[in-house]
Amino acid sequence: MDLILALDAGTSGVRTVAFDQNVKIVASAYRTLTQHFPRPGEVEHDAAEIAQLAVTTLREVAANALDNGHRIVAVGITNQRETTVAFDRENGQLLHRAIVWQDRRCATICNEMEAQGHGPQVRATTGLVLDPYFSATKMKWLLEHGALDAASTGALATIDTWLLWYLSGGARGGVYATEASNASRTMLMDLNTLEWSPAMLSLFDVPLELLAPIRPSASHFASISADAVPELAGVPVTGILGDQQAALFGQACFSAGVVKATYGTGAFILANAGERVPSVFDGLISTLAWDLGDVGPVNYAVEGSAFVAGAAVQWLRDEMGFVEHSQELEALATSVTDNAGALFVPAFTGLGSPFWRSEARGSITGLSRGVGRGHIARALVESLAYQVRAMTDAFIENGLALHELRADGGAAAMDLLLELQATNSRLPVLRSASLEATSQGAATLAGLTLGVWDSLDELAEHWACERRFEPGDPALVDLGYAAWRRAVENA
Repeated sequence: MDLILALDAGTSGVRTVAFDQNVKIVASAYRTLTQHFPRPGEVEHDAAEIAQLAVTTLREVAANALDNGHRIVAVGITNQRETTVAFDRENGQLLHRAIVWQDRRCATICNEMEAQGHGPQVRATTGLVLDPYFSATKMKWLLEHGALDAASTGALATIDTWLLWYLSGGARGGVYATEASNASRTMLMDLNTLEWSPAMLSLFDVPLELLAPIRPSASHFASISADAVPELAGVPVTGILGDQQAALFGQACFSAGVVKATYGTGAFILANAGERVPSVFDGLISTLAWDLGDVGPVNYAVEGSAFVAGAAVQWLRDEMGFVEHSQELEALATSVTDNAGALFVPAFTGLGSPFWRSEARGSITGLSRGVGRGHIARALVESLAYQVRAMTDAFIENGLALHELRADGGAAAMDLLLELQATNSRLPVLRSASLEATSQGAATLAGLTLGVWDSLDELAEHWACERRFEPGDPALVDLGYAAWRRAVENA
């Protein structure tokens, strides 16, 4: 069979998945990524490790496919979006650890710029709010702290650009490019023109020559270098999307108003907003969904972003030792019938939509002698549903009608979470037959570019719902949500 590989460089790990022409998974490989926390509020990754894990998983899946007689025709890349890498294109030297999207070190920069009155201009130009979540202040910080001072040919890039450059040859002729959905997360791209904004570059003091040219998401970007991945030498990279946009694409949300919720490291809601730049909505952001170039339209999206979801599950597992494996959390949470008064606010790296409070910190409150491990686990699961409810409420308060949520991501495997979500948000929640919607989006975009599939309508036929969760009686969850909102204010 002809296969398409999706390289998914996420926050928690790197995955490669092989899909066939029926959008079925043929093979996959995954490696966990090391998390670095130098100081409170700071989160970093080693970009060299990201590249190494990309190569390892690509080689593993490619070898499996080739050994079974398949042919690999294209690669799609999807990635954690706002994480910023500084490197020297002349020799490939990394100039600082990658500053992760969750990192809060630039909060002071954002507060100062907001106080100077720059927020409305940033919002009008980029669709984003002044928050350390996005790349521009990370780039400004790196420049101010001398990360690029000794570079011959400096580069400031998001993870898509770093991987494309590395896999296509690196310092020996690698292609230096980004695409529009990732560029839209930097706070430097004009949402109307899909080009780097001179006004934003000036505001954040980022030189244009350090940035990669912006291409459509559906493009023939480059070919994989034999030096990087021998098994894939010459295979083209024909699609790149930021991870949340890739999940929107993988969930077949091709029409305006169709909405997905991804429960990954964070929790993210994106609603397809059609082919025009959306209005400004309180508590939410506007972003690019994708630019299909020669094979389809430009689509925009309205987004809500919660910075911590699965990351809180990891914390209970790794730091607190509540469970040995993440999959055990639901059983622990359902071993009790309520939270015994415990409330969990997973603001480990501040609060995103609709609060936008970078100084907030996580908390567990309402503790008593009767609270045990099961109650805290349940309070955590409830908090994930509450975070997404805060965002769906913001959609509705802004006049954006929601009819259903298409759910994916690792935590979406929990029935308890999706039952709570449906009741909290007063919406049917449809769990995708494939929880790997992010990888599916990258692969199907790459295949669409190559002509493996003829149209978005054909791709939509491959999406399936595994289970539908209907809203229940909201009385108890409303009381719990009101208590959680009070805990959020205290955080």
